[in-house]
Amino acid sequence: AGGERPLDAMAVPAAWPALLATPANWGEATVAQAATSTTTPLARGRALGGSSAINAMMFARGHHSAYDAWTASGASGWSFDDLVPYFQRSEDARVRHGGRRGVGGPLGVGPADPPNPVITACLEAAAERGHPRAGDLSGGLDEGFGLPDLNIVDGLRQSAADAYLAPVSDRPNLDVVTGAVARRLIVENSRCTGVEYGMGATAVMAHCSGEVVLTAGTIGSAQLLMLSGIGPAPHLEEVGVDVVLDLPGVGTGLQDHPVANVVYGAARPIPFSRNNHGEAFGLLRSDPGVESPDFQLLFMDAPGHLSSGAEVDHGYSIGAILVRPRSRGTVRLANIDPDTAPLLDPDYYGDPEGHDLATMVTALRAARDIGEAHALDGWREREVAPGPTTIDEAALRAYATETLGSVNHPVGTCPIGSDDTAVVDPELRVRGIAGLRVADASVMPSLVTAYPIATVYAIAERAADLIAGRGAS
Repeated sequence: AGGERPLDAMAVPAAWPALLATPANWGEATVAQAATSTTTPLARGRALGGSSAINAMMFARGHHSAYDAWTASGASGWSFDDLVPYFQRSEDARVRHGGRRGVGGPLGVGPADPPNPVITACLEAAAERGHPRAGDLSGGLDEGFGLPDLNIVDGLRQSAADAYLAPVSDRPNLDVVTGAVARRLIVENSRCTGVEYGMGATAVMAHCSGEVVLTAGTIGSAQLLMLSGIGPAPHLEEVGVDVVLDLPGVGTGLQDHPVANVVYGAARPIPFSRNNHGEAFGLLRSDPGVESPDFQLLFMDAPGHLSSGAEVDHGYSIGAILVRPRSRGTVRLANIDPDTAPLLDPDYYGDPEGHDLATMVTALRAARDIGEAHALDGWREREVAPGPTTIDEAALRAYATETLGSVNHPVGTCPIGSDDTAVVDPELRVRGIAGLRVADASVMPSLVTAYPIATVYAIAERAADLIAGRGAS
């Protein structure tokens, strides 16, 4: 749907926040959330390379336990061990030695070198507070704090288009059409035979004798399936779409990573970021008894999202992020017009037991504990937010609700599985429709405990094998 040429700012790692205010972002926001009464921007890329062209360039597999939860939910063959060969195929992780990392893949990945000094101080503060240092946070096996890999090569962003498309752009059997908005899938006799897309006011039909592979992302793939009559029949009938297939799971399992920030004013100037502003994080458990890491603390060399009225000119942040939220929401059509933005409802903090909000308060307390360590004395001027008077449980809950933001990691609207809630089978084929697969973050049955782009690349690599008949059952 985007243009042929990338924006100049896309190449500059530190410029990624500014990209969210450009046409390279679809510019959507959630509906008002029941738990917060606020809306939250939810970014996704509108460019060659998709969201990899505008994201924060973190490249980290989720903790292995997150993928094993997929198989437990019915996504057979999608465990961490099953995905390791595809993680390895995608990456060139030369800085990491041994283990289960890949070398020679199209994506050059490695940690910030050197990290921003304030980030280094944050890592020292975490160690001072007794948190372990992770050897390789991007490998999927470690917990604790460390430097993840970044999709930055020779000081420049490397998007999916840079890594995969540019090297083969002159292939005679490849046509890339830009400025084209997909409108619907063409389905005849329960088989997908093509796609209709728009070039301005002109409708174009692209027909297919083989397979159509839908990779429009967690939001776009669910939207296109529903516009094509594939989805929950009651919803489709409500908005006036003719039902082709009643598939209740389409758009139904939306999950996202929410964030709230502890923000500090800096006592001295913070050096200019040459990377992505968030060069280090930690994976932690809210309680020793939980089965896997359930929150992340992200160290940022800039002020994070603040509530109205709070201001800081120079500062840094520790972001508290729920990486295994229990809340689930929906993507739904607003109407039958493909140019109308869909209704996005992640239902943040909406789990009936209140687990997510309680975990966020635990994460904020852990962030604040690190922020008060002596290792940061030379950087910390004052805590701007939540502020020194925000101490008790009720006040922290209010802060977590009022300042909630998104890390822009939606997944789960076309999940892999074998039951009635699944949209695709373990070979990524849409259940009930021949000739159609989905291969993007929408197929994840649940969130992984890190930034999903590394997992999306692995899904795409595996999809290539499945389409070619390699590794198919």
